[in-house]
Amino acid sequence: MKLIVGLGNPGAKYAANRHNIGFMALDRIAEDHGFSPWKARFQGLAAEGRLGDARVTFLKPQTFMNLSGQSVGEAMRYLKVTPSEVIVLHDELDLAPGKCRVKQGGGHAGHNGLRSIHQHIGADYHRVRLGIGHPGHKDRVAGYVLSDFAKTDGDWLDDLLRGISDGAPALAQGDSARFQNLVAARTQPARNSGTMPVPAATAKAPPAPAVPDQPASLTDKLRQLTDRFR
Repeated sequence: MKLIVGLGNPGAKYAANRHNIGFMALDRIAEDHGFSPWKARFQGLAAEGRLGDARVTFLKPQTFMNLSGQSVGEAMRYLKVTPSEVIVLHDELDLAPGKCRVKQGGGHAGHNGLRSIHQHIGADYHRVRLGIGHPGHKDRVAGYVLSDFAKTDGDWLDDLLRGISDGAPALAQGDSARFQNLVAARTQPARNSGTMPVPAATAKAPPAPAVPDQPASLTDKLRQLTDRFR
């Protein structure tokens, strides 16, 4: 059993916020992989299904971000899973938009949702860090994460969510390298598929054939004789 958690804030007001990319990712995976409908459980919304050979419970805490650990801790105790069987998907300011990294353990880097989870279950869980970029100054962070993605973010965001869904079975089975490769296949497609012919090196052109001398005309011969007797 794996518990996969997406972080965000509840309600339509926050649905398209950058802070809610964890919710967005779980919604995409659940839809693509035929999970059960979302139901109110564990102070959140939960859905169940399978990813490859793994039996999985999804959880979107409805406690607001800074109390996410309450929901995660309750679900863990009920499902009898350890922190190492928990995977948390969350927004990451320190990664460029569209980037994705997986890690286990470590600090919370000031992320309120992770801070709360640390307080309730410790730090030994897996995280999927989903890059949203940084606004440039720490004083702008709160407004930035609580504002909606821009329209210009639509393409990379859709590619990232599709990649996460593609790689979800590998993630659930603990193969983080394969998961990240499948995400990258969506977000960093090969620029040259090999279908276009590569131009061959230009061959050195052969020298032009020599043009034979033309016989002198009668006028030329008379001019030559005149010149001789001057």
